[in-house]
Amino acid sequence: MSCAMESLSETHTDIKTLITDLQFPVSDWDDKWMDMYLDDSVKLLDICIAFSSELSRLDQGQLLIQYVLHVLDFSRSSPSAEQLVRAHTSLDDWRLQQINSRSTKLGSCSSVLQGLHASLHMEKSRNSSKGKVLMRALFGVKVQTIFICSTFIAALSCSSKVLTDLVVPDKFLWSEAFNDLQGTVIGEIRKLFLCGRVIILKEVEAVDKCAEKLYALTDGVGHEADLLRESVSELGDSAEKLSSGVELLSKQVGVFFQIVLSGRDALLSNLRVPDMKQENNLEKHL
Repeated sequence: MSCAMESLSETHTDIKTLITDLQFPVSDWDDKWMDMYLDDSVKLLDICIAFSSELSRLDQGQLLIQYVLHVLDFSRSSPSAEQLVRAHTSLDDWRLQQINSRSTKLGSCSSVLQGLHASLHMEKSRNSSKGKVLMRALFGVKVQTIFICSTFIAALSCSSKVLTDLVVPDKFLWSEAFNDLQGTVIGEIRKLFLCGRVIILKEVEAVDKCAEKLYALTDGVGHEADLLRESVSELGDSAEKLSSGVELLSKQVGVFFQIVLSGRDALLSNLRVPDMKQENNLEKHL
């Protein structure tokens, strides 16, 4: 997921470079293009905020896991009955948190994504070869953005309802490659849900399985110390991988947020420049 988000950031950066290379100033853009770009950028910023909120929730959930690992630290001594009870309670709290406390902002992403999908079409450019190149590029960026964001939302929300089958016309050379990729990725995700999987993220699933195992071993019934020690070690390893993954993905989401925000600010700034020039010219003639 981190690689996918990094790829999305690179694509949006490339669009900014393309606009510069085309020497196609914003002042020459059609009003519809600017409205679409500004509207889409707001939606993407909202999605980024939702992603960050959910990743923050996952990160905060790690505090309970870290507490359990601290309580059941075999490097100091074997845990007492009281410590086992405390660990058992914390693991139960973690399980409930995973089920009931998913970010509310993530739930609103579905309608935001539908808005992006509804506006996915090729804008026409009259008498402008540069405009045609730009519109084709923006269409491709939007396809990639919707595809990646929909899979992210599905994985983080544990729901396949947001998955969208995008249709790319054959006139695009990359349509076949994209359709194959989309079919494979979305097909696999839907298959997981049909098989009863409620957690899609591998790192979260690994922690969940280890937590379930340790939860059963701290139920107050006597269990072998070696089995308990092994379970604690497994939970520690899986929690570390999840923490690293969340940190890396959060960083990439933050980078993408800044790229979208800077692109939006640049467009608004360029729109103000012609207006200021017109005002200055008007003042000179008065």
